Amino acid sequence: MSDQPDLTDPPLETDPPLEGAGTASGSGLRADCENCFGLCCVALTFSVSADFPVDKAAGEPCRHLRTDFRCGIHRGLRQQGFRGCTVYDCFGAGQQVSQVTFGGRDWRQAPETAEQMFAALPVMRQLHELLWYLNEALTLEPARAVHGEIRLALDRTEALTRTGPEALLELDVAAHRADVNTLLLRTSAAVRAQVPGRKKNRRGADLFGARLKGADLRGADLRGAYLIAADLRGADLRLADVIGADFRDADVRGADFTGSVFLTQTQVNAAQGDAGTLLPASLVRPAHW
Repeated sequence: MSDQPDLTDPPLETDPPLEGAGTASGSGLRADCENCFGLCCVALTFSVSADFPVDKAAGEPCRHLRTDFRCGIHRGLRQQGFRGCTVYDCFGAGQQVSQVTFGGRDWRQAPETAEQMFAALPVMRQLHELLWYLNEALTLEPARAVHGEIRLALDRTEALTRTGPEALLELDVAAHRADVNTLLLRTSAAVRAQVPGRKKNRRGADLFGARLKGADLRGADLRGAYLIAADLRGADLRLADVIGADFRDADVRGADFTGSVFLTQTQVNAAQGDAGTLLPASLVRPAHW
């Protein structure tokens, strides 16, 4: 494999979304690679691992990024060792930074914008992730008592996504996340209360490789749980709060995630499921399943 992308090939007309990418609660949260300047292919760090075959520093363009900001190996990412690219989802932050924050000026034509643009992506992604959760919270009828506050938080977060690069980079995004998280916790509690009896509390638990085949996890608190390579075959995760849970290489074949709270496409993409895995309607079944 060459160390440089082959820029002599005709450009791809339009790359389709990565496996599972491009779904969200609102159109502005859908990854639109056609309107992004390949930011995830430049701004992020790659480290040699099961997810990437090469090291790449933040700010360094991936060797497969073409001059038209398309991926030169899009259709063969997993086969060539770039599994991490098929898991990542920017929640639409890429096109927001490209087209709104920087007004459609790309970092190649305006190299003076590059440093700020690349630094803005992870901040915007966090804001868009919060918008995902807040949009979902508004669809959850058991949490209707919180909906007024959620709408206010949604408006504040959307306003932050429209600020200029300087204000965006000065934002205390951790503090904003903490404020929003208070509402998400209240939402979660209201939803999970629908499950009768005592719910399992596995918040932040180390469940690496745990044997949870067929487990009844309805209404469980799995926030931030480490479920890497866990056996969740046939597990019942309905109405479970899975915000921030790590499902990398978790076996979720036949598992039921319908009604699970705050599940994202990135989490689904990282797991190993099959046609029997039940997902919320807002998410899509990854092609590699």
